[in-house]
Amino acid sequence: MTGSGPSGETGMNRQFRRIFWRPPRAHGEAIEDRSVSFLELFYDLVYVVVIARAAHTLADDVTWQGAGEFAVIFGLIWVAWLNGSLYYEAHGREDGRTRVFVFIQMMLLVLLAVFTGDAAGEGGTGFAVVYTAYLVVLTWLWYTVRRQDSEEYMAITGRYLTGMVTLIVVMGVSAFLPDSPRMLVWAGLLVAYIVSSILIFSSADPAATAGMRPTDSLVERFGLFTIIVLGEVVVGVVDGLSEVDRNVSAVATALFGLAIGFAFWWTYFDFVGRRLPKPLAWDMVGWMNLHLPVTMSIAATGAALVSLIEHSGDDRAPKPTAWLLTGAVALGLVALVFLMRRLADYDRVPELYRPVSAALVTGAVAVLLVGWLRPTPWILSLAVVAILSAVWIFSVDRWLRLDDPAAALPEGASEL
Repeated sequence: MTGSGPSGETGMNRQFRRIFWRPPRAHGEAIEDRSVSFLELFYDLVYVVVIARAAHTLADDVTWQGAGEFAVIFGLIWVAWLNGSLYYEAHGREDGRTRVFVFIQMMLLVLLAVFTGDAAGEGGTGFAVVYTAYLVVLTWLWYTVRRQDSEEYMAITGRYLTGMVTLIVVMGVSAFLPDSPRMLVWAGLLVAYIVSSILIFSSADPAATAGMRPTDSLVERFGLFTIIVLGEVVVGVVDGLSEVDRNVSAVATALFGLAIGFAFWWTYFDFVGRRLPKPLAWDMVGWMNLHLPVTMSIAATGAALVSLIEHSGDDRAPKPTAWLLTGAVALGLVALVFLMRRLADYDRVPELYRPVSAALVTGAVAVLLVGWLRPTPWILSLAVVAILSAVWIFSVDRWLRLDDPAAALPEGASEL
């Protein structure tokens, strides 16, 4: 017979809770040497599908309106990923409770993907309902953390939960709005979330944010999300080639387009990825939020490549396609400049990051110039690759000129 304690809980129940259903880690209980788990990798796979649905819609509607709708929907997807990932990073455990709630989130995200492709139209109501349910789950998880937090965290977690509840209410109400007003509400909600997250952490008591330190595993999660959106460049190339005759111009346009994705990967992981942000809460939140325009621009690049390849036989690239491609690349380059300023390495190796930042801005201007000229598609994609390659070559040259180049590498790396 299994005995029971004063509360009536049996020994078996206590054992179950100790092993399988433990409470979340409290704020300040960061695991410094934690590796990204297989469960987190599985969770991120669902976002591959959700983002692909959004990018596919943009590829079919290369217009200013389509780009704006994509930006809003991608932003909401990113907010969902950010909150789910931060909860696991700061409070998750290797137990059954964490797994159950991650799987619940994944179920909701699969349903969200069903409505994502037409979220700006008829699928908007379903998207809003499922997204609201997802926020309810996350808000409950964050609330369970607050219930066991110490006094110094109460103010900041209270404001954060208030923001999450506001998101739930506004997103739920948006399910009943017509399409155009709904998109405006979502856009406002996205902006409000980003601004409020910055204000909450920048104005917080330093004691409340002292335990919220950036870790290597958090940096790795953002790098993995960047790889997810880089996959959209590959998908865009395959989709584009699947819709046209595979002649020389189409294949050249596609392969040069794929090389744009390679160039993004090279620049991000050589100069941004695997590097910790500055330890202050303001810098960490800025580092996280600046990944939104970086990853959005890469996903939009993949969508633009579909249209560019489909028009590979034209004398000039279509104006909307040229501007979407070059505008997305330029946005990504400029966002990387601001992202670099949030890195701990920026102040440690300013003689590297300042000229690299100048090169990225120059590259963004050059890419936009190519978009304005609108050459034939294969030349346009080649020109963008050439510009990105020149930026990287210049950056590596500056790295090699350092007194100690190895000191500027991320931990564990031996060469660029």
